[in-house]
Amino acid sequence: MSITRRQPAALDFARARKAGRSAVLVFALAAGLSGCRQDMHDGPGYRPYRSSAFYSDGSSARPLVEGTVARGFLRDDTHLYEGKVNGQPATSFPFPITRADLDRGQARYDIYCTPCHGRTGEGNGMVVQRGYKTAASYHIDRLRTAPVGYFFDVMSNGFGAMPDYKAQIPVDDRWRIIAYIRALQLTHNATASDVPADELNRIKSGAPAAAPAEGHGRSGGQQ
Repeated sequence: MSITRRQPAALDFARARKAGRSAVLVFALAAGLSGCRQDMHDGPGYRPYRSSAFYSDGSSARPLVEGTVARGFLRDDTHLYEGKVNGQPATSFPFPITRADLDRGQARYDIYCTPCHGRTGEGNGMVVQRGYKTAASYHIDRLRTAPVGYFFDVMSNGFGAMPDYKAQIPVDDRWRIIAYIRALQLTHNATASDVPADELNRIKSGAPAAAPAEGHGRSGGQQ
């Protein structure tokens, strides 16, 4: 029985041919994958308000899917986020107001409210003194007896010549400002009976005030 051996040259040719086919397949696969990635990398985008022939309504801006809520934006607490309870302006704050909250409320009030309403809430801020429409005084009977939810609604949605401030002032800070407005109103109408007994004794004795307690939530407030 004889065995025929393949010649070395023929064997080398077969190996080279097989390697060549493999290289072509690898190159083709790599080219296909890179092309796919590049298409995804250079995905089409639209400038704001630009039209689109792809959608039937011709608009590139797509509405939110009905019933969906972005993570972190549920805002189902109407007391906190709308200033309302059972559809009516809230008469209480949605969280306990501490001294730290009141201090921050004063700081935010000085930034956003004093230009029109003045530092004491009389409605005679600097822009009013220079010709802008007179702002409401917080010390009139209508506003002194208004529920806190009313102030929150005005800050959030505006009223008359006053624009809304929901983009500038976070939710928690709006409530802190309202707390400070209440403090300003008390400066015109409060009596000794409105001061807690221990605080009244401290004032009479001349003792220093206690350090502010930690405020509600984050220092910057919720959006």
